[in-house]
Amino acid sequence: MIKDKLKVAQIGVGGFGWTRRSLLRQSGLFDLAAVYDHNEETLGRAASEENATAAGSYEELLAFPGIEAVVISTGAKFHAGQIIAAAERGLHVFVEKPLCSTVDEVREILRVQEISGVTIGVGHVDHATDAISRTIRAVIDSGDLGTVTAIEKTTAHSGGHQIKPGDWRGDPEKNPGGMLFQCGVHALHELMFYFGPVAEVSAMMRYDVLPTRTADAATCLLRFSSGMIGTLNAYHTTPYRHTLSIFGSQANLYRDDRYFDEGTRLHTQRMNLTNSKEDLVALPVSGEDDPCGNLRNFYKAVREGGPASPSLRDGAQAVLAVFAAEESAKTGRSVKIGDVLSGTVGKPVSPSNCRSPI
Repeated sequence: MIKDKLKVAQIGVGGFGWTRRSLLRQSGLFDLAAVYDHNEETLGRAASEENATAAGSYEELLAFPGIEAVVISTGAKFHAGQIIAAAERGLHVFVEKPLCSTVDEVREILRVQEISGVTIGVGHVDHATDAISRTIRAVIDSGDLGTVTAIEKTTAHSGGHQIKPGDWRGDPEKNPGGMLFQCGVHALHELMFYFGPVAEVSAMMRYDVLPTRTADAATCLLRFSSGMIGTLNAYHTTPYRHTLSIFGSQANLYRDDRYFDEGTRLHTQRMNLTNSKEDLVALPVSGEDDPCGNLRNFYKAVREGGPASPSLRDGAQAVLAVFAAEESAKTGRSVKIGDVLSGTVGKPVSPSNCRSPI
């Protein structure tokens, strides 16, 4: 049993907040002492299940005696204000993804974190503790693919058809990029685990498939700081599809998450230089997953110092790439991530200047 558990409070305890509560318990590292939710029924149930105090407001939650950190499991449109309020009280923060909804919010969160010195962890998957991600990265690092030439990533589902009038998912100020914001940030975070931060984005978007005001489809051309190039497609109006293709000078690697009953499939395809169709070979996945990896890293960062993993900067890099894509789609110009953060967007980028600002 962990003697030095981290005493935390949580806002947003239904929906995915229920999952996060389960993971907090599973990790064995946290004492969930107080909870708050705007839904009184959900709040009462969570307080009973966790043997925690039900706070009457977020302000009351932040003032709960003895807490060291706040777990934020609300919608992205609320994150910035809730993160800043906690950090200004000296409380560490674990916040779900996406990090926040605007560039100004990114700037303010980064500023407040630097001043307060608190640890901020983001609820992206910790790919270092994900068996499939580790397997893919090991193949890339081994050189078995040869020189990795380019990548293609697609994330798609039919959720756009369920957006109702007034839903935040249909509001471009709260859900910039539509599917690119909701699920594309997951894809960007995974790609950055393999290839490093994104430096430049060029994108086109469609808004005419459904009667919402957010993008129905986004196609993005990415250039990474490492020099890697690739595409990220995000569709909010189609059947489910999540795939990744990594193209190398000697072999390709394919990830396909469409197989619900069988889980993710990985394959490689080795070049034979005979102009025939090369066979696919199943790639075995080794090791185990740790669904609590991001929480364990957050706990360790608070107790021992250093950034959490995934960190605030990881979360910021993912959403900044989305904001760059929206700016590119509006202007028809490629956009550097650094220009988005600084407020000077739309300048052309050269390969020698593809550096991430954070």
